[in-house]
Amino acid sequence: MRISFLLLIPQVLRRQRSQRWVVGLFFGLLLCLGLGLHRDYGMSWDEVNNHQNGLVSLNYVAQQLAPDLARRVAAHHSPIPDIRDFPDSDHGPLFEMAASVLGYALTDGDSRSVYFLRHLLVFITFMLGAWGLYYIGKQRFRDWRWGLLGSLLLVASPRFFAEAFYNGKDVVFMSLFTLAVAGLLWLRRRPSLFRAFVHGLLTAMATDIRVQGLLIILPTLFVLLGAQTGQAAAGRHRLGLCAVYVVAALGGTYAGWPYLWATPLAELLQAFHRLHSYPWAFSVLYLGQLIPATQLPWHYVLVWLGITTPVAYSALAMAGTAASLAQALRLRGRWLRTAAGQLDCWLLVWLLGPLAVVIGTHAVLYDGWRHLYFIYPAFLLLAVKGLRELTHLARATRPGRWVAVVVLLAATLEFPVTVVRMVRLHPFQQVYFSFLPGTWAEQLFERDYWGLAYRQGLEWLLQRDASPKLTIQVPWHYPLYNNSLILRPEERARLQYEPSARARYFITGYRWHPQSYLDSVGHEVHQVRAGGVKILSIFERPN
Repeated sequence: MRISFLLLIPQVLRRQRSQRWVVGLFFGLLLCLGLGLHRDYGMSWDEVNNHQNGLVSLNYVAQQLAPDLARRVAAHHSPIPDIRDFPDSDHGPLFEMAASVLGYALTDGDSRSVYFLRHLLVFITFMLGAWGLYYIGKQRFRDWRWGLLGSLLLVASPRFFAEAFYNGKDVVFMSLFTLAVAGLLWLRRRPSLFRAFVHGLLTAMATDIRVQGLLIILPTLFVLLGAQTGQAAAGRHRLGLCAVYVVAALGGTYAGWPYLWATPLAELLQAFHRLHSYPWAFSVLYLGQLIPATQLPWHYVLVWLGITTPVAYSALAMAGTAASLAQALRLRGRWLRTAAGQLDCWLLVWLLGPLAVVIGTHAVLYDGWRHLYFIYPAFLLLAVKGLRELTHLARATRPGRWVAVVVLLAATLEFPVTVVRMVRLHPFQQVYFSFLPGTWAEQLFERDYWGLAYRQGLEWLLQRDASPKLTIQVPWHYPLYNNSLILRPEERARLQYEPSARARYFITGYRWHPQSYLDSVGHEVHQVRAGGVKILSIFERPN
């Protein structure tokens, strides 16, 4: 009886009604997860500066469109830099502008409430990207279950899950870029002026986070002008569709990026130039050595991708890539004449193109491979393809079927292990290392380079020491200040930054400092560990 019931499950899941409630249940549970966990994470190194970028752009918009309002707000607000003087004005501010407006409209204005809401908004944007990944997978594999598996793998990627609450640049761009690619497939299915306009706005939204969003324009024009766009487009003027799309994409980009209002359009080209020559003057701990970010070896991004991604995902992605390349060589010109071949080609370009550019141009990178997060959806879709190909091979009567069975079994076993590790790491999934022991990771690579653990350290210290003032020394002021903003106002008032050794406590997150500290900094009274990696220490000095 039980076996008969299990055999009916695949048939039930094929029904359209089942698809709707399963997909709806998945994203509903994901939203509940975000609502329940978004207050658990600390403040990242960049969040205050990113928030400031949104305020700078909003201030400039108000000065241009409502100068009286801008003057009234300025009279009751701390000074906001001019957009021409703010060093990060060329960073797309669209998300930060929206988060700032909603923060002041929906909260009491205290930093704790504002940044909690920001964390939730980052996660909601991540959810949109997960839905875009589902849609792309559904179109590519002609089966919604494979598409949903791609979204599940994204959610079950430990570092991405953590950064989905606070990384308002890389994760938000990845999500909007994925949504724009989904928009391209949506436009390709049934081209129309309305769909071209919507897809143009999606392209603009991605570009207003990072200028790489403009990379979607070329494949879109290729689809509209040269590719098979279906019979629905036969009677339409393709140039009209292209014109609507380009106007919406470029016009939306200009409207959502006030930096382009204030400076010549040539600054957009300058923003492209800064992609591979960003003036980051610090060093990176890589393979146990502190190396200037401008002198990193070519394999830096590949190593970081490997050590921060579950091994099964990487193995399946390599299998999917190999399968796509083999099909391209076997079918030759016929490969690109099929819808599956065209999508596989785009996935390969999406994944391998940015990697080749970064490696070939020696682009400045730091904090792992976060600047290339937007290629991860393509990586996961190729992993899904690899899983699909191995499943077909395991069912065949070929000599290699047992190899496929072993790989599938290993991948199946690693997935629940990864989920369990995510639960145990919470809320520090950002220091997940796929296969490295904790002691190796401490010596070879940066640990909590986001600085989130400072929040837990400060909360522990505030509970332990009831003094009205706690003097604290830190190697860098930013993570201390940023994480104080997410504490309660009365707790925040008790913290006092002291840059000298007169401070009672010394707190460190071990960034740029893999070795232990000398006894002169005090006696270690508390430490935060995640996955066997020490990510924060609190030292106390004698009175």
